[in-house]
Amino acid sequence: MTLPPIVAVVGATAAGKTGLSLDLAERLDGEIVNTDAMQVYRGMDIGAAKVPLAERRGVPHHLLDLMSVREPSTVAGFQTMARETIAAVRARGRTPVLVGGSALYTRAVLDQFDFPGTDAGVRAALEAELAELGARAMYRRLVELDPVAAAGMLPDNGRRTVRALEVIELTGRPYSASLPRLEYLDPASVQIGVDIDRPTLDARIAERVEAMFADGFVAEVERLLDEGLAQGRTASVAIGYREVVAHLAGELTLAEAKERTAAATRRFARKQDGWFRKDPRIVWVRFDAEDRVEQAVAAIRAATRAV
Repeated sequence: MTLPPIVAVVGATAAGKTGLSLDLAERLDGEIVNTDAMQVYRGMDIGAAKVPLAERRGVPHHLLDLMSVREPSTVAGFQTMARETIAAVRARGRTPVLVGGSALYTRAVLDQFDFPGTDAGVRAALEAELAELGARAMYRRLVELDPVAAAGMLPDNGRRTVRALEVIELTGRPYSASLPRLEYLDPASVQIGVDIDRPTLDARIAERVEAMFADGFVAEVERLLDEGLAQGRTASVAIGYREVVAHLAGELTLAEAKERTAAATRRFARKQDGWFRKDPRIVWVRFDAEDRVEQAVAAIRAATRAV
């Protein structure tokens, strides 16, 4: 039996991936598989732009709301879960449609990628330095050792920086050398990128941030703090959440929290776009093209025929 293809919708935050992924799932008899690093957390709904149940069009969604904000999330653990989910969806004769802005998570699922080992002693030492020196100082060290890897990370994500430094110390090679190769694990994989110009994207990010705060984002963060958000090594560094935490601590005004959230999201969107643009396998469709679904379906069918 020929299995359905694996489809991934990629692109920058606020580009329109969600709408296209739902359109494709409906067209291809598919199911959505989340590849956003923060949507795996229960309660991170508004700030992580999780699609409300009523707006999912009846399409099954997977890998949402799996973990407490206290728990750390790892790319290796996510890779295992996602690949098992994809296999189950295809076994039912349906098309998995991956969607999310976490480039590393998407690549880890789709591509040939074996994770480097870890060492508890090295990790503990680096985490102690992180606690003492802060994420930015550790990031500057990574920039010196491996500027390629650093370019794909956020300076405030101390946990990812520590992991990169750990791999460098253990292997003696740049962390970027251990990142996924541009080689699909399953050749029946297709990536559709949502292409959007920067001024339009920036305007959409500003609108999204305003809507988040209007929809109760501050109250969401307050609830999550009660559930241990501040102790979560992964969830606590999410864009927007850390800014609102600072606001609730009296360190930022509400207006400052909004502006810093929008600025951080714009920076993140540029990094996302930079990473995805480096992948020549992605077929790009304009976010506002009337026939974007048809373009995407044609690309998926062409790629599937070529396998």
